[in-house]
Amino acid sequence: MVAATGNRFLQSGMDLAFHHLGVACRDLDTEERTWLPLGYSREGADFEDPRQQIRGRFLVGPGPRLELLVGTPGSTVLDPWLSRGIKIYHQAFEVPALRDTIREFEALRARVVVEPVPAVAFGGREISFLMLANGSIIELIAR
Repeated sequence: MVAATGNRFLQSGMDLAFHHLGVACRDLDTEERTWLPLGYSREGADFEDPRQQIRGRFLVGPGPRLELLVGTPGSTVLDPWLSRGIKIYHQAFEVPALRDTIREFEALRARVVVEPVPAVAFGGREISFLMLANGSIIELIAR
């Protein structure tokens, strides 16, 4: 059973609040210009996360928040998606208890692909990436 309130969804006791779609790109400015005519604008300053080897920029507009991401020099972290022409490659959700939520997803056959790590984009709050049983990637962000 699913209950929705605002952008929060409760599924089997999991408290998930949708946060953004992750968009892999080669250039933040070029990618941003593509979204501007659709009503998107920058939400804040760009960020760089050396641990994740990415630079990013959040955009907000008439649709879901977007996180534009490029690899830092020498990084190959986004290459698997970019080489296949995949732009939107993950959905992100804020959760109240990161490790508890990870265990709940693991019980549903998800597997952790990035262990919990502090993220610059979220003021040091921990994030983790999981691959669901269907191959989709989600990011969990500690609320």
